[in-house]
Amino acid sequence: MTVGDAIPQRNWGDWSGLDPVKPLALARPRTTEDVAAILKFCNDHGAPVAPQGGLTGLAGGGRPEENGVALSLERMTAIEEVDPVMATMTVQAGAPLAACQAAAEQAGLFLGLDLGARGSCSIGGNLSTNAGGNRVIRFGMAREHVLGIEVALADGTIIRSLNKLLKNNAGYDLKQLFIGSEGTLGVITRCVLKLQPRPAYFASALCATPDFAAMLELLKALRAAIGPGLTSFEVMWPSFYDFMAAKLKGVKRPFAQRHGAYALIEISGFDQERDLERLQEKLADMMERGVVSDAIVAQSEREARELWAVREGVSEYSQILGPITAFDLGLNLSRSGAFVEEMDAALTRRWPDVIALSYGHIGDSNLHLVVHVPSAGAHQPHDEIVDMVFAAVGRAGGTISAEHGVGLAKKPYLGLTRTPEELDVMARVKRALDPNNIINPGKVLTL
Repeated sequence: MTVGDAIPQRNWGDWSGLDPVKPLALARPRTTEDVAAILKFCNDHGAPVAPQGGLTGLAGGGRPEENGVALSLERMTAIEEVDPVMATMTVQAGAPLAACQAAAEQAGLFLGLDLGARGSCSIGGNLSTNAGGNRVIRFGMAREHVLGIEVALADGTIIRSLNKLLKNNAGYDLKQLFIGSEGTLGVITRCVLKLQPRPAYFASALCATPDFAAMLELLKALRAAIGPGLTSFEVMWPSFYDFMAAKLKGVKRPFAQRHGAYALIEISGFDQERDLERLQEKLADMMERGVVSDAIVAQSEREARELWAVREGVSEYSQILGPITAFDLGLNLSRSGAFVEEMDAALTRRWPDVIALSYGHIGDSNLHLVVHVPSAGAHQPHDEIVDMVFAAVGRAGGTISAEHGVGLAKKPYLGLTRTPEELDVMARVKRALDPNNIINPGKVLTL
């Protein structure tokens, strides 16, 4: 147990940008039994506990309290087993996602979950937030990769449900309570992950379309032509693509002209020659019909990295823009185009010099919006921007959080996308499993 000034500053918060808080103590257990003992002690003494993984969360879920304990799983990183017959992997919750991916690959298998923070984020954090990422369109959210789970509850009870079976309908599927609960119901300590056959190849293409409506037509056509081989469909509006391409160093623009929308496409499978032929035939057909204005298919890994450079340049926001207000929204695809136009117009009316960048995993209805007001300098009108955007999301019937969770940052707005009945049931579950409200108190719900 580490206390006082000896607690590293990295454990004072996460990537959310919320003000850091130094906890009373930092605990770094090595086993599930250690986690359970710490929780029981804190529960008996009424001390709040903030579970922490890789601390890459963007909603404040990993921020501790001054009078509480930060419970870091950074020492619980073991990859305990890879079962090539059952195609499963059993790991401790602190294992980095990239390490899990590498272990699966070494066994000739594939973990379909992938995030930009793969080298830093932990698998326990991925599950607790039900993380998404670039390949959700093919492999689903984090919960789709979980067969079994081990959890320590507030009173020290350990739920060991490390199921490895694809089919197991014996009673309630308790793991689903904890996946996506952001550490408010219990602390995930180990899990069994479902693995996939490792694709023989991955290939990327960048497509330009006249507008967002054409982009949706392209998505529909590729789903029909490529099927489950379509692993990513990342859309970038000109506000994002043209701005970032101009600001990022070393980026090569493959198209001579600007276009109405851009899509990064990734396909994977086991017959590269045949699949690429189908992709190129479909893109040629779309170009003849005027749905696609231009397209380029990467011919090497280097070219693929170049095509993805703009989309993956989001890590440079702090250098390019400075302080930002970022959103992780979920919207019906039929309303996404109109929503972006509405927000561009509303934000520009309020702040004429605003920079509003729109992009996202549109193949799975996830829109990211980043807003910066240059004239406001370091004092961005964060609250006003959030109120404006989330109110529009509520009117559009979307969600305020598609893949990053609620945490502290979005908690005041949860009622915009959840009914009173849903919130009531969530509170009942929280009280049943954590009656003293010691695990991540104040996150997600107000009790």
